[in-house]
Amino acid sequence: MYIGSTDSRGLMHCLWEIIDNSVDEALAGFGESIEIQLHKDGSVEVRDKARGVPVDIEPKTGLSGVEVVFTKLHAGGKFGSGSYAASGGFHGVGASVVNALSERLDVEVDRDGKTWAMSFRRGEPGLFDDAKGIAPNNPFKPFEDASSLREIGKVGKGVSGTRVRYWADPQIFVKDANFVVDELLGRARQTAFLVPGLGLTITDERTLEPEVHQFKFDGGLFEFAEYLAKDAALTSTWRLSGSGAFTETIPVLNETGNMESREVERNCDVEVALRWGIGYDTEVRSFVNIISTPKGGTHLAGFEQAVLKVLRTQIDANSRKLKLGNDKVEKDDAFAGLTAVVSVRLAEPQFEGQTKEILGTPAVKNIVANVITKALTERLTSVKRDDKAQSALLLEKVVAEMKSRISARTHKETQRRKNALESSSLPTKLVDCRTQETEVSELFIVEGDSALGTAKLARNSEFQALLPIRGKILNVQKASVNDMLSNAECASIIQVIGAGSGRSFDLDAARYGKVILMSDADVDGAHIRTLLLTLFFRYMRPLVEAGRVYAAVPPLHRVMVINHGSKPNEPIYTYSQAELETLLAKLKVEGKRYQEPIQRYKGLGEMDADQLSETTMDRDHRVLRRVTVDDAEAVEKVFELLMGNEVAPRREFIIDSADDFDTERIDA
Repeated sequence: MYIGSTDSRGLMHCLWEIIDNSVDEALAGFGESIEIQLHKDGSVEVRDKARGVPVDIEPKTGLSGVEVVFTKLHAGGKFGSGSYAASGGFHGVGASVVNALSERLDVEVDRDGKTWAMSFRRGEPGLFDDAKGIAPNNPFKPFEDASSLREIGKVGKGVSGTRVRYWADPQIFVKDANFVVDELLGRARQTAFLVPGLGLTITDERTLEPEVHQFKFDGGLFEFAEYLAKDAALTSTWRLSGSGAFTETIPVLNETGNMESREVERNCDVEVALRWGIGYDTEVRSFVNIISTPKGGTHLAGFEQAVLKVLRTQIDANSRKLKLGNDKVEKDDAFAGLTAVVSVRLAEPQFEGQTKEILGTPAVKNIVANVITKALTERLTSVKRDDKAQSALLLEKVVAEMKSRISARTHKETQRRKNALESSSLPTKLVDCRTQETEVSELFIVEGDSALGTAKLARNSEFQALLPIRGKILNVQKASVNDMLSNAECASIIQVIGAGSGRSFDLDAARYGKVILMSDADVDGAHIRTLLLTLFFRYMRPLVEAGRVYAAVPPLHRVMVINHGSKPNEPIYTYSQAELETLLAKLKVEGKRYQEPIQRYKGLGEMDADQLSETTMDRDHRVLRRVTVDDAEAVEKVFELLMGNEVAPRREFIIDSADDFDTERIDA
C-alpha cells in the first residue's frame, strides 16, 4: 500500500522517501546539498548537511527522536508540529516504512557537537556485530530493556546533518528489483529545478568506474519549462504565481493521545511556468511541493480549467478578427504546443495512497484556477508591444488548431475511397489509383506537371496514385498552423492522404500504404524533398514513424553501351557522378564503347515513360529510400536548426561544417 509494488518501482519509491526528507529540509531553508551513493553491495546512502534528525528524548514515547522518526507512523515533523509549511514526505510514514522494509538500516546524525548513530534490522533497533565489516546479515542483537543512541564521534560547532544507509529486504522485494539510474537522474534533475540553488550529487559505484552526476539550477520553474520544451517558441516563457487560503478539518492527536477533529487554516502557493511553441505536442508536469504527480489531481484540473476558460474568453473577444465562426475551442486546441510546469505548495495535502500520484485536496482546484485566470488574463490583455504580439500569435494558433481538428474530423467522416455509392471532393489534380486496399497502394508526390505527364504513362494505375505539386512548398517549420492550412499545396497533400494533421492525425485513416516523394535529382529537387519531409515530420509524424514515407531515387545519367552484331545496345543507369566515373572506367577496361554524349537527366520530365517506370516506379527494379525517425528529439533539433526561424545557429552550422564537406560530391 505504501510503496505501490515490490519490484524496482517500489524500491525507487523507498529511496525517494529518504531523499525527500532531506529535500524538505532544503525547502525549509536548511542545507544546500544532498548526496546519494549507490554502493556495490546493493545498499544506498543518502547524506545531507541540514539540521539533523532530533536526538533528544520525545516525552510522550520516552524514545529518542531518531527512533521515533524511523519506527513510528505519522511521527514526522509535518504532523502537528509546524516544522514544515510544505514538505515532500506527506504522510509522515516514509522513513518508518523504509526501515520496516530494510534488512538493515543505519542512521548517523551530526548534531549538538556530536555524531549519534542507531541501527535497525527490519525496523527493530539494536546492535550489529561489524567486526568483519559492515553487512546486512551480520550478527544482530536487539535492545532488550531500552533502546539508546550511540555516540560515535564529535563534530565542530555548527556542523549538522543526517546520513542514512540501508539494504532493501530480499524477503520483501523481488529478486531482479534494482535501483534504476536513469530514473534516479531524471528525478534528481527535476528536484534541482524545483528547489533553486539545491545541489544533488549521485554516485554510482556499481560500475567498473564510479559514475558521478551533479545537478544544480538557479532558474527554478522558468528554467525547467525551457528544458522541457522541444519545439521553437511561439511565446516566451511566462511565470504566473499567486496564493490563496482555505479551511479544512483534519484529525489531530490531543494531549491524551486520542484523535480529534480540528479546523485549521491552510495557505496554498501556486507557481506556474508555461510557454507555447509552434508544434502540437503537449508537455505538462505537475507537482505538489517537490513531489511529481504524474496522474494530476485537483491542482492540474484547476490549471487546465483556467487556461481553457481564459483562451476561450480572449478568442471570443477577438472573434471577428480571428474569423472564429460558431465553432468552440476545445482543450486539445488550447494545449497544442504547450509546455508547462505547475507547482503548488501547501501543508499536509491529501493524496490517493502513499505513492502520491494524485492530489486530492478539493480546495486547491479553485485556488489554482483563480490564480491562473487572473495572471494569464493580465498577460493576454497587456498593452506592452511584445505581450500584444505574442498574445495575437497564440490566439491565432489556437484557432488554427481548432480549424485543423474540425477539418480533420470532416475528412475522416466524408473522404474515403470512392465506390459506387460515394462521391469525393479530393483535389482535381490527383490522379488516383483503382485499388481499394490501402496496404498495397502508393501515392507519388511528383514535382511539376511535366513529370506528371510522364509519370501517368509510367505508373501502374492499379495501385499507384499521383499528386503533382508546384515547385517549392511552404516551409512549415517557420510558418504558423494557419499559414500551413491556407497553403494550397500543403492543404492538398493533407487532404489527399486523408488522415488529418497535427494531434488529430489518425494513421489508420491514411488512404495510402506508401507515400513516395519523387523529385528531380538536383539541388532544387533535394530542397523540395526537404520541405516535404518537414511537412510530414511536423504535421503527419505518425506516418513517418510507421515507416510509410519514402524518397524515390531517380537516376542521374543514362549510359548506352554499344554491343556488337545484332545484340541491342544496353542502357545502364547511374545515380551519382562517382558511380558514373566507376562505370566508365569499368567499360574502358572491358574494351566496351558507349554512345556520346552521355545523357544527363535534368529532371524527371526528360525521361521517357518506359525509362521512368524501369528506374523509379516499377516495383521490380526501382530503389526507394525509407525515411525513419530513430530519435525524435534529435530530429526535432535538426529540423529547427536547418529549417527554423533562427538564422544565426544555421549560419554557424554551415561555417563549422564547411571544412568537412567533400567538394567531389558537387555534381557540376
